[in-house]
Amino acid sequence: MEYRLLGRSGLKISVLTLGTMTFGGAGFFAKTGSSDVKEARRLIDISREAGINLLDTANVYSNGLSEEITGEALDGARKDLMVATKARFPMGDGPNDRGLSRRHLIAECEASLRRLRRDYIDLYQLHQWDGQTPLEETMEALDTLLKSGKVRYVGCSNFSGWHIMKALGIAEREHRSRFISQQIYYSLQGREAEYELIPISLDQGLGILVWSPLAGGLLTGKYRRGKPQPNSGRHLQNWGEPPIYDEAKLYDTIETLVQIAEARNVPAAQVAVAWSLGRPGITSLVIGVRNEEQLKANLPAVDLKLTAEERGKLDSVSAPTLIYPYWHQASTARDRLGPADLALLEPFVRGEARF
Repeated sequence: MEYRLLGRSGLKISVLTLGTMTFGGAGFFAKTGSSDVKEARRLIDISREAGINLLDTANVYSNGLSEEITGEALDGARKDLMVATKARFPMGDGPNDRGLSRRHLIAECEASLRRLRRDYIDLYQLHQWDGQTPLEETMEALDTLLKSGKVRYVGCSNFSGWHIMKALGIAEREHRSRFISQQIYYSLQGREAEYELIPISLDQGLGILVWSPLAGGLLTGKYRRGKPQPNSGRHLQNWGEPPIYDEAKLYDTIETLVQIAEARNVPAAQVAVAWSLGRPGITSLVIGVRNEEQLKANLPAVDLKLTAEERGKLDSVSAPTLIYPYWHQASTARDRLGPADLALLEPFVRGEARF
């Protein structure tokens, strides 16, 4: 297992993180999986043996049941395993049972600690933006949790570029702790994060955790052009994440992915994971699995090294459309681009991709 520093911190995490959204299976989240305590404990043990040192959950997953199962499976032990969780989404019917207010964040952090049976949370993440709560209030609440010892590090998830920069600016101005990471959707199926989020991470020193690196199963190779759909999977259950804007491009990407996988004699999912791990700024991929078989199939991807030619094929077939102002920068500012800019623009500057 490889370990990478998480942003501008001294915290090293494994390049694969075990996601626990599949623990519980209550309500809407039954579509993702339904691991009970026994199976969760087995998945955690396999992950730990492989060198994974971070579990990722959220209070909203199965309305707290995922955290409860995680806590019982860990049973207050295994301190070598770190736990990340999140808060923002509704956890009740009251007007203050959602959002990023001081009241909600502190109350939900304490509730998560009880469910997880832990004294502190290693990484506490804002699960989504809240445009109605002053960001100064949110950052102050996170600082309070850090200083109280209930939280070790803080990050965000699903923020836009300007949301992140505003939060970092407030933290600097008010001498508060800053985010060390962001958790984002990013895969061969959807590379929109390359417009702003990855460049911001490179420029501002944020670690990147990637959720759904297999695009909810789309990149496993089981969804193929002109072939019968599988009998199960999130996309057959109206899950809706990630959205598919260009089906033809998706199938072109899958075909290239499968061709490389067959030539390597490995599952397509491993190639997709290896591609993601080799992208600029990526720290760790959050792998959510329904069962032991899926977990064991994904773990070898950490040792799979793609050639420059293989990467080039995948980069080309899945390349994002160069929207404004990026096509203008690629055309007229190529003599003064920095490393963060080139995370998106380098293929276009080199002529390997067109806009």
